[in-house]
Amino acid sequence: MELKIRKLNDSAETPSYAHINDAGLDLFSIEDTEITAGDSKLIHTGISIELPPGTEAQIRPRSGLALKHQITVLNTPGTIDEGYRGEIGVILINHGKNTFKVTKGMKIAQMVIASVIRVEVTEVESLSSTLRGDNGFGSTGFN
Repeated sequence: MELKIRKLNDSAETPSYAHINDAGLDLFSIEDTEITAGDSKLIHTGISIELPPGTEAQIRPRSGLALKHQITVLNTPGTIDEGYRGEIGVILINHGKNTFKVTKGMKIAQMVIASVIRVEVTEVESLSSTLRGDNGFGSTGFN
C-alpha cells in the first residue's frame, strides 16, 4: 500500500517508521514554538498526504512526550479523511506545569493508517437484547 506525501515546506520531514514493526509513522514539527502550561497549539508539519483508497490516518500522541512532559494530542485520535489534501496539523496540549518547547524537526505525534469500514445506516424501533443491555459507565465494576 502506498501513502503519497507532498512537502509544502522546505524544512518538512517525510513521516517515517522508527522501527520496522511500528504501527505509527512519526510526524515532525516545522516550527519552533512554546506551549504554556494548560494551553494547546496547532503545530504545523509542512506536509499533505494522499491516502490509499478505503483508509484514514489517525493522529495519535507519542508516549514519551506524554510521560516525560504531559504533552498529548488534544483531539486524540485525530482523523484525517481519505479526501483531505491540506496540510497535516497536530493540536498539542500541555497538561504539565511548565512551558514546553517545540522545536523544528521534533517528533510531535504519530500517524497510523487504518482501514475504514463504511456502513449503511438504518433507523429501527428497537435493538436486539444483550446480557449487558443499556447498563453504562461502571456497569462492570470499578476494579
